[in-house]
Amino acid sequence: MERKDGGEWAIPGGVVGPGEISAALKREFAEEAVNSSQKPRADTQELEKQLHKLCSQEHFVVYKGYVGDPRHTDNVWMDTEAVNYHDETGEVMDLLSLEAGDDAEKVRWVDINDKLKLYASHSQFLQLVAEKRGAHWSEHYPE
Repeated sequence: MERKDGGEWAIPGGVVGPGEISAALKREFAEEAVNSSQKPRADTQELEKQLHKLCSQEHFVVYKGYVGDPRHTDNVWMDTEAVNYHDETGEVMDLLSLEAGDDAEKVRWVDINDKLKLYASHSQFLQLVAEKRGAHWSEHYPE
């Protein structure tokens, strides 16, 4: 998603309360990438089922700990848990209609390359996912 507050691309996410990582991941993705807050109740119930199916699939914690973030202050540091859910067959993601909501200016699938401005530590997270999944990763692409 492209953030409204600076135009950088970011992985959907947000503030998580103690013990709610799974619920927060679903909620933030639904709000930012599918605009769930503007959908009729019947649509959000179907969305919840699809996201439950996605989050029940194989996944791994990409990173957990402190990260560099422009919102840091002298007294506050961002503690992050990034999780990768992989829809191997596409059966879940193919049914989701991406629509910018909440903090997003735009939402769509994008190719990752060195010209794409990514928010905070998100480039690091994507590099870790690429390494774990055996995907190609390069900081520089030929023209």
